[in-house]
Amino acid sequence: MPQIYGNTNGLSPAAHKTLERIYRRKVPLEHIATPELIKSLAEASKETGRQVGALVHRSGAIDYVIVGDATKLMLPDIGRLRAAEGRFRALRLVHTHLYNEPLTRDDIVDLVRLRLDLVAAIQLSAEGEAKTMDYAYNTPPSPVAADEDPRNRLPYRRVEPQPIGRIDTDFGALIAALEDEFAKRSRTVSTTAKDGRAILVHVAEKSKQGAYTNAEESLRELSELSRTAGVDVADTVIQLRERIDPRLIVGKGKLDDIVLRAAELDAATLVFDRNLNPSQASAIAKHSDLKILDRTQLILDIFAQRAESADGKLQVELAQLKYALPRLSQKDDSLSRLTGGIGGRGPGETKLEIGRRRAKERVSFLEDELKKLSRQREQRRRKRSRQGVPIVSIVGYTNAGKSTLLNTLTGSDTIAEDKLFATLDTRSRRLRFPEEREVIITDTVGFIRELPKDLFAAFRATFEETADADLLLHVVDASDPARDQQIATTEELLGELGLASIPRIVVFNKIDLIEPGEARRLLVGRKDAVITSARDRESTRALLAMIASRLKERWERSSLSGYSSATDEPQLDAGDEDVAAVAMLENSSLTTLEEMLASKRYRRTTIGA
Repeated sequence: MPQIYGNTNGLSPAAHKTLERIYRRKVPLEHIATPELIKSLAEASKETGRQVGALVHRSGAIDYVIVGDATKLMLPDIGRLRAAEGRFRALRLVHTHLYNEPLTRDDIVDLVRLRLDLVAAIQLSAEGEAKTMDYAYNTPPSPVAADEDPRNRLPYRRVEPQPIGRIDTDFGALIAALEDEFAKRSRTVSTTAKDGRAILVHVAEKSKQGAYTNAEESLRELSELSRTAGVDVADTVIQLRERIDPRLIVGKGKLDDIVLRAAELDAATLVFDRNLNPSQASAIAKHSDLKILDRTQLILDIFAQRAESADGKLQVELAQLKYALPRLSQKDDSLSRLTGGIGGRGPGETKLEIGRRRAKERVSFLEDELKKLSRQREQRRRKRSRQGVPIVSIVGYTNAGKSTLLNTLTGSDTIAEDKLFATLDTRSRRLRFPEEREVIITDTVGFIRELPKDLFAAFRATFEETADADLLLHVVDASDPARDQQIATTEELLGELGLASIPRIVVFNKIDLIEPGEARRLLVGRKDAVITSARDRESTRALLAMIASRLKERWERSSLSGYSSATDEPQLDAGDEDVAAVAMLENSSLTTLEEMLASKRYRRTTIGA
């Protein structure tokens, strides 16, 4: 028996038979709908008092017959589109409107979201007779004129209602031309980002103070995260609501707007500037038919791309598994049931349960491996502590210039990029001061607000090095408008890591990007702060002088204990090269770079762990 989809509650047996007869109709490819199909749909609507629609395949067969209510039609799940680039679904929706209304917004959203061939609405008279029909179809974005707002472009074209019998559109020719157009555009339009285009979405409550300003700052950071992950940001959306929608975050109407905007911009991904729970992510994906990412997934993806050491790769995998475990049940509801007892024995676990069990086993294995690596690091730190070499750790917000500062101070060449989380693995380098005094400088992974809980827990071991530091260099991007918030975030995370009691120097970096007067104002009321440009060695004189001053007593204690850098080399982490650079301090300032390089006391070496 043919299946009727949608709102079938309360239908009489006669109505069921009328609906089932619609499946007998055949529609040639050159017609949007035949008079016979239109008449059958009108009769079914008159008998049920509801909207009735048919999804017609290009072969001419009726694949689905759907019943709605008096004002709308809910389409069944017809699966994800797996066609070639530029192709449509090969299904067109022809349905009735009881109150003579034209195509609705829901109709247009279904057309664009599901990439249907076409959507047509049949307007019925008060007597239930078909009077007119209007329709819409997807179109590729056209070039934007110089005086045109690109936001006014539409990813579809509507044709006004026309009397039944006067519609002479050749549907087959129309759809063939459209697919050719889309295919040509896909070949000529290139996306620079390796992971395609995305729309970023930020939703906040109106009641929160400075909600819009905070939203702009947060979206700016999310844009940088997206760029680092390899995503091209096509557009950003900010919505301030009385309260967050518990299911779709933005609400159905706004999500429909975003779906249409994504079609205009050829964006296949939505990135939400918050963490979504499994049911929210599933509901949004189902409603939009787009790929859905949240802030945590984006950060995890960046870490996965950039982790190089064994520690880093294990930590990222552990965080990803912990994030994915509660979401496995959302992948396929049909796999979420596990039978048992009489009649249920036999094959054993479902695929979902096997996946969960293996994921949990992998989590346990990774946690054990990380404990072993942690013990190895602890042994190296104890050995280093016996040698009496002070440790200076560079901490701060991501992309503040920590790695660049390490390179400038020590003459090393660690990776330093203008991207978030360029450094994920701890890097240790030796910095040699006059009088054979040395320090180990350690570069660490950058902080970020709302750092994913599982990722923070996984990378907590990375900061074991920092826990033994004698001094912290808190690097701040002085040119960033959100620097005060970034300082607060870093201080908060240092407190969570138990590092708040370690003495620190605040290093306001990138002062070459701000006005000199503003740079000087940064030091007002801060006795333990310096300004610098990490790319300019000359500007680091004050910083080196302050480091030497803060570590003076520590060096003296090491000298009394008998440590001599001439005979004992400090131990660095396995796999880290040790770059030694003399920091020539004369009258509390450095000599020029040329004098340093010419000095016999400068040397650059690589020492195995």
